[in-house]
Amino acid sequence: MSSFAQFGNNLYSGKRSIDFVGRQKTWYAVSAVLIVLAAIGLLGRHLNVGLEFRGGSEFRVSSVTNIDSFEARGKKAVGTLDTGSDVVVTKIGTNTVRIQTEKFQNDLTDKVKTALANEFKVGENKITASTIGASWGASVSQKAITALIWFLVLVSLVLALYFRTWKMSLAALIALVHDLVITVGIYALAGFEVTPASVIGFLTILGYSLYDTVVVFDKVRENTMAAAGSGRLSFSQAANQAVNQTLVRSINTSVVALLPVASILFIGFFLLGPGTLLDLSLALFVGIAVGTYSSIFIATPVLADLREREPVMQELKKRAIRYQSAKVREKSTVLAVGDPLSHQGDAGVQDSGPAAGGSSTSARGRTLHPYVQTGPRNQPKRPPKSKR
Repeated sequence: MSSFAQFGNNLYSGKRSIDFVGRQKTWYAVSAVLIVLAAIGLLGRHLNVGLEFRGGSEFRVSSVTNIDSFEARGKKAVGTLDTGSDVVVTKIGTNTVRIQTEKFQNDLTDKVKTALANEFKVGENKITASTIGASWGASVSQKAITALIWFLVLVSLVLALYFRTWKMSLAALIALVHDLVITVGIYALAGFEVTPASVIGFLTILGYSLYDTVVVFDKVRENTMAAAGSGRLSFSQAANQAVNQTLVRSINTSVVALLPVASILFIGFFLLGPGTLLDLSLALFVGIAVGTYSSIFIATPVLADLREREPVMQELKKRAIRYQSAKVREKSTVLAVGDPLSHQGDAGVQDSGPAAGGSSTSARGRTLHPYVQTGPRNQPKRPPKSKR
């Protein structure tokens, strides 16, 4: 832990720096690959929407004593009725089986309950049936899209007013869309079921990603204001310094957020099975990880690309280049001349001597009078005791 703390201190003080902004093409390439994979999942496999969105009937068989081969047994029970419906069977917890089908009428629903009771050897009172219409799912989807649009509009206005530039707002929105597309694409590729709880998780991770991006952008604004006053750093260099200074904080915040979400995800996946808890925790886990990546590797490099095109920032870049070139030349001159203070044992004085009429210069840069004796004085010899 001490070495990690020292690593963070070195990043904050500038002793060590990672070139996030300068290598933006690498990060853009990684994101492009992820977005292409997400597009393949969305356009090829499509989203596996839950029953709440597509509509249908759901049966839950509880208190099952023999849970072995639950999927085959559930499909077999519904298949005996020759309904022609696609059947999805999942296990919830340790003794509950969930069967999802298309929407059945009341008489067919009762027959399915009887067939499931016979197959799993439970009473019909242990089986619950619910029916959800497709209109309800369409209403949920429409409200979710409306909420997302309002969220993006309000976020854009707030960021533009807070940072006093629309380019920071645009860079943050690009990072948000990046997170949303990749997260939804991962859902499509993996075949995870999208439920209303998943939608809530998607909206939540957008807020988390935005929070981390705003913290980094606030440090970027602080550093660029200082750079504009001193002329020592360009906008990209000041922005990269801000990312380095907030890197450890972003990592710590993400780890602290991911650990409890990961524990909930573990419990939901291995103990509770499909449900609201699993759907919400899965969306949060994927989104937080992607949001941390975008706030470090995407948002700030995009902002630097947008701001470096401004005439003011181009002039700042020229000032920074002149200053840094002068510092390099100064350092080269010092190395070429050498450091006289590093020679221990030297008297520190070069005396040109009275005859030359020159002056003496000490190692600390003080000019001495040419006739001032700077060496050891010649003491008179002491006479013998007999002559004193």
